[in-house]
Amino acid sequence: MNNKLIVLLIAVLSLTSCDDLFEPAIENNRDLEDAYGEATYAEGLLLNGYLRIPTLNWSFNDVATDDAVSNDIDNNYRRAATGQWASNFNPFTQWQSSRSAIQYLNIFLSEADNVEWSTDENINELYNRRLKGEAYGLRGLHMYYLLQAHGGFADGELLGVPIILEPEDPQSEFNVPRATFANCMEQLLNDLEKADEMLALDFEDIDDPSLLPSGITNTNDFNRVFGERGRQRLSGRIVKAIKAQAALLAASPAYSEASGNTWLQAANFAGEVLALNGGLAGLAPNGHTWYTNTAQIADLGGGVNPPEILWRGDVANSNNLEQDHFPPTLNGNGRLNPTQNLVDAFPAANGYPISNAASSYNPDDPYANRDPRLQTYVLVNGATAGVNSSTIVTAVDGTTNDAINREATSTRTGYYLKKLLRQDVNLSTTTTTEQLHYKPRIRYTELYLIYAEAANEAWGPTSSGSYGFSAYDVIAAIRERAGITQPDAYLESIRNDKSAMRELIRNERRLELCFEGFRFWDLRRWGLDLNEPARGMAIENSDPEVITVEQRNYQDYMQYGPVPYNELLKFEALKQNRGW
Repeated sequence: MNNKLIVLLIAVLSLTSCDDLFEPAIENNRDLEDAYGEATYAEGLLLNGYLRIPTLNWSFNDVATDDAVSNDIDNNYRRAATGQWASNFNPFTQWQSSRSAIQYLNIFLSEADNVEWSTDENINELYNRRLKGEAYGLRGLHMYYLLQAHGGFADGELLGVPIILEPEDPQSEFNVPRATFANCMEQLLNDLEKADEMLALDFEDIDDPSLLPSGITNTNDFNRVFGERGRQRLSGRIVKAIKAQAALLAASPAYSEASGNTWLQAANFAGEVLALNGGLAGLAPNGHTWYTNTAQIADLGGGVNPPEILWRGDVANSNNLEQDHFPPTLNGNGRLNPTQNLVDAFPAANGYPISNAASSYNPDDPYANRDPRLQTYVLVNGATAGVNSSTIVTAVDGTTNDAINREATSTRTGYYLKKLLRQDVNLSTTTTTEQLHYKPRIRYTELYLIYAEAANEAWGPTSSGSYGFSAYDVIAAIRERAGITQPDAYLESIRNDKSAMRELIRNERRLELCFEGFRFWDLRRWGLDLNEPARGMAIENSDPEVITVEQRNYQDYMQYGPVPYNELLKFEALKQNRGW
């Protein structure tokens, strides 16, 4: 019996733990001869690439930034932010998970041509094309996560990770040096280009032969392989979006010196996706409240997406988010506490930053006349929440456990999380309910913000390139959607100022994508200060006072994450990023 698969899978052990790999147990592993005649088994290798995508679940690494703290003293992101981040303690690592995914994908790509996907020759060829396209796309995606978490400078050179394109086995040379960041990006984009060529734009049934991708002539065959049953698998549209994400990273200040990628490239990749979405008209009117658009969520059967969502996870009933993050009086644990830093980033209702005199901001009444997104995303003192619209009092002299620092599950900042949570979840001791939730993997708002950031840098605030809308146009639409008073006088005042527009775009990204796992990576790719102390608001006798809640303890070199310490012990060819 051919033992090649067992040999190859043993190699994965060098990248991951036994518990992670062998499920079911090791004695149930099967060899490649079984895969050749059993398509579902062979496809299982590919599915490992999906299962290791880090955005399958919420990370809440916002706790490691100036946007949030946690009341959980054992929270790993809290530990990292307060001085414990090290090459042997790295809650942000993707090294083991994504490299394991790439090993599985390499095994799949090396053997896919040997698998009988269908007894029909045409269908067999199409399935092979599609699944290999998914594998190339996933390999590119995992390279993006590796570069984001581990790219950095060593000996004056910007490095990525080892580029491994073939399955590794016990006879492989594991002592492989890290490739340059530029070479990793080149490989990533090559993989995504292959995927784009092999995949249909979307997994949807078609009846018009003119819509068939190159090389396919039969609509029935196309629908069988590339039809709607494949929704939420990697498609050509998703691959195009991943290109934009990766190019934005590489064009950013932390990497642009030696990445080989430009803002123009990032703008064009994002622009291509947005053109397919109808341009500026495709910005979903209620996209910023996707998590609480209950009618849309209830109608997400069959793998369909609402207008805001490009790619998402499954929809399921749960109340885990609410249990973790509701305030104590709603029987939650209040785990993630938004900071005063983030609250101050929301402008006044007229669009002016609250530091600008034109905002008419009143520090004695800090939540009045503010951007509506503030109280949509953050539960402030005196606001209501839960199925009964209960008033939540976080003031120091509040009489419930919702008060700041009252008990272990109370807020540390004077704020509780509201975004992502469904207020129609009931956690009472007599009546506990669940509601439908899902996790976006890519939102269109993220793509519009990628375009705005890259277009501003490439062409300036008001130039449209070839897409018919500019960075200014995108930000205007996002702020109008948010409820900023129109006309947007502040935006108009900076419309020709590239530097001021840059700051506004970054701030809009902070607000629109808060608590979705972007801020930590954004601060690092922009080269901004990670040590901004996390602040809160203590209100006593109706007198608000800004307080320091948690000092950050990052070193300058932590702009780039480390290579895992145990990998350096095993492989002398690996270089550690400077400082670690």
